[in-house]
Amino acid sequence: MSEKRYPPISDYAFISDCHSSALVSLDGSIDWCCMPRFDSASCFGRLLGWENGGFCRIAPSLPFTTSRRYMEESLILETTFKTSSGEARLLDCLTMKEGGSHHPHRQILRIVEGVSGSVEFTIDIEPRFDYGIVKPWISRNKKGKAYVIGGNDGLLVTCEAPLAIEERHTLRGSCVVHAGERKRMSILWRKPEELDDNLVHALTSEELDRRFDETTAWWRSWSARCTYNGPFADHVRRSALVLKGLTNAPTGAIAAAPTTSLPESPGGSRNWDYRFSWIRDSCFTVRSLVELGYAKEADGFRRFIERSAAGSAEQLQILYGLGGERRLQELELDNLEGYRGARPVRIGNAAEHQTQLDMYGEVLDLSWRWHQLGNSPDDEYWEFLVDTVRRSASEWNKADRGIWEMRGKPRHFVQSKAMCWAALDRGISLARALGRDAPLKEWERTRDQIRNAIEERGFDRKRGVFTQAFGYPAMDASLLLIPSVGFVDYNDERMIRTTAAVREELDSGGLLLRYPVGNDDLKGEEGVFIACTFWLAECLARQGKKGEAEEVFRKAVATANDLLLFAEEFDPRTGEMLGNYPQGLTHLSLITAAVALRDGSDRS
Repeated sequence: MSEKRYPPISDYAFISDCHSSALVSLDGSIDWCCMPRFDSASCFGRLLGWENGGFCRIAPSLPFTTSRRYMEESLILETTFKTSSGEARLLDCLTMKEGGSHHPHRQILRIVEGVSGSVEFTIDIEPRFDYGIVKPWISRNKKGKAYVIGGNDGLLVTCEAPLAIEERHTLRGSCVVHAGERKRMSILWRKPEELDDNLVHALTSEELDRRFDETTAWWRSWSARCTYNGPFADHVRRSALVLKGLTNAPTGAIAAAPTTSLPESPGGSRNWDYRFSWIRDSCFTVRSLVELGYAKEADGFRRFIERSAAGSAEQLQILYGLGGERRLQELELDNLEGYRGARPVRIGNAAEHQTQLDMYGEVLDLSWRWHQLGNSPDDEYWEFLVDTVRRSASEWNKADRGIWEMRGKPRHFVQSKAMCWAALDRGISLARALGRDAPLKEWERTRDQIRNAIEERGFDRKRGVFTQAFGYPAMDASLLLIPSVGFVDYNDERMIRTTAAVREELDSGGLLLRYPVGNDDLKGEEGVFIACTFWLAECLARQGKKGEAEEVFRKAVATANDLLLFAEEFDPRTGEMLGNYPQGLTHLSLITAAVALRDGSDRS
């Protein structure tokens, strides 16, 4: 296995229809795509298995150079190829439509468009279902439609260039485009039993162009709702589009990332499946989108959580499948070699069984913010919120896995405790604001107990700083989050010292690790965690250190690729992205930091 076959993560672009997504490389290859949902099995998975994962590539036959961009205010990718014979562009999208939340097209649309001269393109389509295990059977009807069938997956492939079937499992062809000319390819996902001439039909060129225009209009209409005006507006708007692209339209669930098993440590085993909806990350996401004027997304996720937990805090878990599924069994796939040999390749996530106490605070904080926007919980949702506060009150003194999902021994993480405090605090505030019955004295007493415990056991008096956990004096970047829920003011001297200590002890090339190397029980050394650097920028901005904040912000922004997409982590030594991509937590943290920079004043 040669690592050189795998492009850097930064080479990939992200396209989405708010149901599923695809990653498109610089050379026009779709190397990752799961349909019909982000957390479905892959139909193109070369990103994790170069030989047997499957891909769909459209690229010039002659040597070429490339440039790319997203079409304005959209997730439509435009890749421009230049060869010795001419110039052409490749337009890639997952098609959208009004009313597509419950009736999506489930379609990849690829359009080759001539710009100047003439360019010959080679087309290679190697679908591989179920993470590369299934080599599908490809057949063609009399009208030239290619049916791709295997297991419980099916694709209908149509192309305006002739495609030949090779060994029943692959489609190959070529075409020449001249200036002003278009060639179109459509890949529709359908259940195998639906791939029948009486049930599906090939779309005309005019219909495909109409779908492309409708997709363009849909994204631009959504983008136009953004109310943000401030520094780094291009980054903020691109991040908002990525977060919307990670949203599952029918349910309101938000995927943490569209990928699995992209390694946090090169060649190592820190490989996790992020194609699910974490309560914490999703609450962060809708909070950042609300800052930009997207309140509808907050309500969609709020309702998703209530449904998924069946209205009971007892049945609340830290993450769900995008349809609300609870069983996300973690499995290791032996048939895929992993990105650049990083194994194991995992699907599912064992974190479903973890205790992470911060989720209670996130649910209550989201509801409080929703109330501040002029919305009040109905009787049933209020009952759910009261139940959630009670759970937080009864469990706050337990050890948990924390925001970082530690797989070693549970700890009493300070950030988790602070979020339990927030659950009680928001519950009290809501009850008073709404005039609802609640055991306020009991809640206030518990809230004070949590604060006292943190200040006694999670605070290093000698240094004057908060610590990672009770009995763990190390710094932890999650401490930068505790002012965001009001546990401590950003300008409290303890928080100012904690911010400075986090910056000093976790710095790596101007970016932040999430905690000290060796602080967990996993093998391998990971990169810097980009979201943490944005948290630092936000803290500094809220503390009136706008110049320092902007310097830190620019350091974090520099880890993006040319499309302003971010991974989870970054290796300062090699300059390469690490971890799942694009990472929602990174993009939402950029937004909150940019808002803080816009709102802050420089008192340094």
